[in-house]
Amino acid sequence: MTAAGVIESPVASAIEASRRSRAGALIGYLPVGFPSLDESIDAAVALVENGVDVLELGIPYSDPVMDGPVIQKATQASLDAGFRLRDAFTAVEKIRARVDAPVLLMTYWNPVVQYGVARFADDLRSAGGAGLITPDLTVDSGADWLTESDRTGLDRVFLAAPTSTEERLRLAVENSRGFVYTVSTMGTTGARAELGLAAEKLVGRLRSVGSTSACVGIGVSTADQIADILGYADGAIVGSALVRALAEDGVDGVARLAAQLATGTGR
Repeated sequence: MTAAGVIESPVASAIEASRRSRAGALIGYLPVGFPSLDESIDAAVALVENGVDVLELGIPYSDPVMDGPVIQKATQASLDAGFRLRDAFTAVEKIRARVDAPVLLMTYWNPVVQYGVARFADDLRSAGGAGLITPDLTVDSGADWLTESDRTGLDRVFLAAPTSTEERLRLAVENSRGFVYTVSTMGTTGARAELGLAAEKLVGRLRSVGSTSACVGIGVSTADQIADILGYADGAIVGSALVRALAEDGVDGVARLAAQLATGTGR
């Protein structure tokens, strides 16, 4: 925290730095433990070494309602290989020992509750993590997380969707720290050839209720899409395309794709 008691956000700082030096931030998602814990750590490090500004590590979950087939397959493979929640903290700690980019965990809320919200926050903070993205937790049902994230100084990223009401958008903006996860289109994750105008309109609505850090995800898979998104948003989030590259071509493949995607931040 600052001397005035305001919690500083490492994610917001990284995004702001990317806006000063380039068009905006590139945020990369990979699941922990795929194809193995060590390889997932190496792959995350490779993302940062090839232009990713903020890491988003997914915690494998048995009922991933928001995830598309590429991510579902990878997270199921991680679970089948014996993933345990403590592996996520191990991954964060080892990644942070090698690169300086902030690391967010993306998780459905049930694993956090089962682990214990306060204990989860403490362990994530101790590992060097920046905070959480919580796709199935709304602000009005997240009192425990609001309390614990304030206590530990962790970032919290809530989602905004094209179907969200103005009041929901305002709550997401007022309570997110780091950025607001701007869902480009309704449906599950997965690369899409066209994103349409929904994301740009949604960012405009978020700006109208006070957002200063909106990052667009779901369907982003090319440098051209990233360049387009950074014309109106603060960051672009890529997931399925990176997971597919890791599955097909290993750490070297995901590194090459990250470097290619990063070219979109400089246009």
